[in-house]
Amino acid sequence: MKKQKEIVMSGIRPTGFLHLGNYFGALQNYVRMQDEYQCFFMVADLHSLTTHPDTKELKENVLRVLAENIACGLNPEKVALYCQSHIYETSELYLYLNMLAYKGELEKTTTFKEKARLQPDNINAGLLTYPVLQTADIILHRASLVPVGKDQEQHLEMARNFVNRFNHRYGEVFPEPKAFNYGSELIKVPSLDGAGKMSKSENQYATLYLADDDEAIRKKVMKAKTDNGPVIPNSPKPEYIENIFLLMRLVCDDSIVQKFDQEYNNCKIRYGDLKKQLAEDMVKFISPIREKVNEILGNNKYLQQVMEQGAEKARKSAKTTMELVRQAIGLKYF
Repeated sequence: MKKQKEIVMSGIRPTGFLHLGNYFGALQNYVRMQDEYQCFFMVADLHSLTTHPDTKELKENVLRVLAENIACGLNPEKVALYCQSHIYETSELYLYLNMLAYKGELEKTTTFKEKARLQPDNINAGLLTYPVLQTADIILHRASLVPVGKDQEQHLEMARNFVNRFNHRYGEVFPEPKAFNYGSELIKVPSLDGAGKMSKSENQYATLYLADDDEAIRKKVMKAKTDNGPVIPNSPKPEYIENIFLLMRLVCDDSIVQKFDQEYNNCKIRYGDLKKQLAEDMVKFISPIREKVNEILGNNKYLQQVMEQGAEKARKSAKTTMELVRQAIGLKYF
């Protein structure tokens, strides 16, 4: 008998352009997962409404995220690649889970406190219950594996709490979701200014986007923070220099990284040469993805087909789950 594949679920908000950090921190793993697991990958358009109530650019952003996911190697034939708002069962499950979530615990969520600080005039109920909707997204497919970064671990812990409360109150329906990333440390791609990691919204001049043209990539890399170079052989690298080497290791040949490493250790490093090399290798890495994205974005019919096909797969899974949920809660009267 064929072994049932474990179910993986993850989502990305359509609130900006995907960047190098998204690629190496998430998408690269998703592409690998699609051959080994049953995967549900979602464009979290409903989640985006909690912080981006103006929807003028929503359609464009959603289509771009779909195109970028496909250009990076996700195959819509192998995975369910869908829009959150197309799966109406999500809203029903979200409502039931809200009965199991408590105001006090939601107010303590780190991301809620952070978002409330950033948008004091728009502290809406959706922002407060964000972890509840996130839980509904995951368990709607009875997923047991969730590829998440460190910043989402608290939300996943809350998801487990809601699952346990549901199962305790109504009977075993859902598996406990757990974080999953092939047992390796997640790659955090550093920003070019040496401050934190690349971000969709923080500092666009220190972030390399998959949509950047060749000239923008070169300019950003050449502005990366450096110093006058070491004066003592084999000196430890300051963090902002280590960051540049980390970026090199992502896109350059090992022999090139070793060459510059030796030059650094021998106090002969020329940062101008190092950054030129990194810039050209970044161009070589990003430009094929960008061109593929633009090609996909030019084909609305294909994108519509991907959306519909993904929604159909996700709805089939959601429908089965919600039958079990209504039965367990006692909402089936005959």
